[in-house]
Amino acid sequence: MQATEADTQIALKLWVVLSRTVNAVARHTEADVARHGIGMTEFAILEALYHKGPLLLGEVREKILISGGGVTYVVDKLEKKGLVERRACPEDRRATYAALTPEGEALLGRIFPEHARCLTRALSGLSPEEKETAVDLLKRLGGTAASLPPCPLEGEAS
Repeated sequence: MQATEADTQIALKLWVVLSRTVNAVARHTEADVARHGIGMTEFAILEALYHKGPLLLGEVREKILISGGGVTYVVDKLEKKGLVERRACPEDRRATYAALTPEGEALLGRIFPEHARCLTRALSGLSPEEKETAVDLLKRLGGTAASLPPCPLEGEAS
């Protein structure tokens, strides 16, 4: 199906609006997390472990969408801070779990409610019903984008 000029223009506008929205909300979350002396990737790992419990390093990578080497590096940093520990997987000696230490659990227990309030404030421009609609639309949009093959590079057949 060939996109019309109008389809292309609204798609470009939607991308700009989505990007600006993500950047605006991210400024709030980054500032909130930085107050606690941790970066966003560190927070993402801590938050995943806080809500999901111990995870294999590969599962952490999938949850927060960073490379395997990136997970190893950030888990190393969190280990040095005493917030995360590695645990051997009893079923597979090649696999390793990451788990919150009691200090990590206490930190997230203290800062996550504040973080949730920060996000709620940053996203207060929509009513609860509008937020539900936005979630549904963005899930559908993301699902469609994920199901499509990458766009061909210049010079390749489309």
